[in-house]
Amino acid sequence: MNTQFSFKRGQEGFTLLELLLSMGIFVIISGAAFGLLNTAQKRFQSEGQILSSFQEGRLALDQIVRDVNDAGYPALNQFSAAVPATSYAATPVAWSPTYPTTPCAIGTCTTPGNFDLILEEADSTTGNIEWIHYQLGGATGTTLLRGSVVKAAGDPLAATTAAGVMFPYATNVMNNASAAQIAQINAAYPGTFPGGAPVPIFTYTCDTAGVPLPCTAAGGSNAANNIRDVEVTLIIMTQQRDMQTGQLRIVTLNGRGHRVNPSQ
Repeated sequence: MNTQFSFKRGQEGFTLLELLLSMGIFVIISGAAFGLLNTAQKRFQSEGQILSSFQEGRLALDQIVRDVNDAGYPALNQFSAAVPATSYAATPVAWSPTYPTTPCAIGTCTTPGNFDLILEEADSTTGNIEWIHYQLGGATGTTLLRGSVVKAAGDPLAATTAAGVMFPYATNVMNNASAAQIAQINAAYPGTFPGGAPVPIFTYTCDTAGVPLPCTAAGGSNAANNIRDVEVTLIIMTQQRDMQTGQLRIVTLNGRGHRVNPSQ
């Protein structure tokens, strides 16, 4: 039995050099592809964090603005003097101390303040008059708290800060950050904290005998029960730094609540 094998030139295999060259090209292309994928994944995660922070801040801001818009309803003139004060909203903005006898001047109150606000309004579901309290937790806290209680006799601050009333509403709120944190944020986002000072969450415009003025310039009308508008600024930081640059990521949101129902 005679078996013969023949090979044509075109059927020869790859040389070792050709295999090494093709493998090298494959490794380079694969490395580039995985590098791009890793970059895209980090970008996706970073943008997801910024979007999550924006959405959380936007929801908190919208709720605060709605609460300010609804504050002071129903007005006192809808009731007779015999109706107890807990049955109506005597003022859009409640204050502490000296509530309800003497409205305190903005800047001397515990509330309302730069990071602390109590609103008085009717619950649209139950009809009860409620105190709604927003407070940035702690001296340099970063969690915005919200709580509501049915209006009662006495100091609204004590009632709304009782155990089990206030709950976390927005996290990583940096308005009253420490000096070191403010410096870091200003380095990454210049002008976020003008003058390197904390930025109030709440600033107020008061009714006067003439035109509404910032409460700090309203003279004798600088009182909590004269507040007409509340400017709201939320500076929100993401939970983690940017995964590509390592920098802080900050979102600043602004809104204004305008009370419609006057204090009578």
